[in-house]
Amino acid sequence: MDKLLGFAPNVDPTTPGAMLDCEHIIPFEAGFAGAPNAATTPADALPAECRGAVVLTKLDDTRRLFAGTQTKLYELSGTAWTDRSAGGGSYTGSVDSRWSFCQFGDTSMASNLVDAMQQSTTGAFAAVPTAPKAKIIVSAANNFVLAFHTNEGTFGVAPDRWWCCAQSNQNDWVPAVATSANTGRLIATPGSIQAAMTLGDYVIAYKSRGIFVGTYVGSPVVWQWALVPGSNDAGCVGQEALCDLGGVHFVVGADDFWLFDGSRPTSIGAEVRDWFRLNSSETYRFRTRCTYDQPRRLVWINFASRDSTGQLDRCMVYNTTTKRFGLTHHISEATLLYTAPGVTIDGLDAYASTIDGLPTVPFDSAYWLSGGRAFAHFDELHRLVLRNAAATNSSYTTNDMGDDDLVTMLDGVRIRFHIEPTSATCTGFWKMTPGAALQSGPTEAMYDGEFQVRQSGRFHRLRFDFVGPHREGAHKAKLNPDGER
Repeated sequence: MDKLLGFAPNVDPTTPGAMLDCEHIIPFEAGFAGAPNAATTPADALPAECRGAVVLTKLDDTRRLFAGTQTKLYELSGTAWTDRSAGGGSYTGSVDSRWSFCQFGDTSMASNLVDAMQQSTTGAFAAVPTAPKAKIIVSAANNFVLAFHTNEGTFGVAPDRWWCCAQSNQNDWVPAVATSANTGRLIATPGSIQAAMTLGDYVIAYKSRGIFVGTYVGSPVVWQWALVPGSNDAGCVGQEALCDLGGVHFVVGADDFWLFDGSRPTSIGAEVRDWFRLNSSETYRFRTRCTYDQPRRLVWINFASRDSTGQLDRCMVYNTTTKRFGLTHHISEATLLYTAPGVTIDGLDAYASTIDGLPTVPFDSAYWLSGGRAFAHFDELHRLVLRNAAATNSSYTTNDMGDDDLVTMLDGVRIRFHIEPTSATCTGFWKMTPGAALQSGPTEAMYDGEFQVRQSGRFHRLRFDFVGPHREGAHKAKLNPDGER
């Protein structure tokens, strides 16, 4: 049998096990599976598009779930979104502004570049004194908050500038040797700072092309920055186009997918990068968002398709263990790794007055478990949904199987299922030369674990369509000589 290699549209189409196309298929440790559907949480819908969401953990391990729109910041309380905007008012934002969040001790912080940086220990947010407006904020080692891509009274709009607050004091951003508050620029490569994230004790700042490693060195420099050698072709395409896998960053760059461990970037996108460039919107590629689904070892890469008007409507999925890709689609306004507060039997009445009224979330889902984590996103109706409901419809298309010189008869195909779907069909396609257009063949339903598709040609390509949850690791086509020329 040919072991499945996953979504690999850029490999030689005759590569055994390659999926030249797929829909709602994700990789797992032993193969591939139907992608989970959305399960709506009992949380009310936000009143407007979500521009960023996060679960932040305080020092006592209590959690706060925030979501921001262009003009408001909200905190989830039970099933309702409580307005936590400063003074009960509204923010300005912009057409493309996103909220960046971080946790500094017991203080939750938020920033969107347009409005004053915000902070809250409990209840409503308030402006942070002397802080710059910033596109990105990060809570770093040695008790600092760092801000990137800033705007303030002294230096004005500065897309390549960084700031750090006074050590252990997020309320003081006035540069001073005594407090270790400081600012500087990253100018070794052109362009603006697109993204930033901690990596152990380091802070990594990404431009579209160029990666900078920040190291705490104490006053008067405080944070010292070095351009990573050989990173001029690497970088990050947008503010949320990266995630931390635990000791290494997964990064979507302008031309490739990268892993960065603090020393050098490593390309991992040979099988999909050209497809991604051709099938994602160049205009809205900066909106790409990556979220690490740690329990399932999956990176969800939400992006705008080539014909999108700005919505993130497609999703590639990368398994960090097998190094394989899958593909699915859903509309996403914001993503997060949802961490449940936990629910008891006595607490179910906070979600519904009757059993029948409870949300359609499986009872063994991480949604109900204290500390349970699951990939979640806000859909086009501004609702928080979890991607953990049972799979429904999915498909994948095989590589081209055959030989340049030998005409073969395809006499059926089997899939090695770990979990067999409710039902499935296989459609055959064939061609006589590698570069010729595919000709349609028969479609057969699965019977006794086999698809009895029969057709003649030099090359055979098959599309499998599944209904219901399924898992598989390999397939095998029966090809018998049918003449040669």
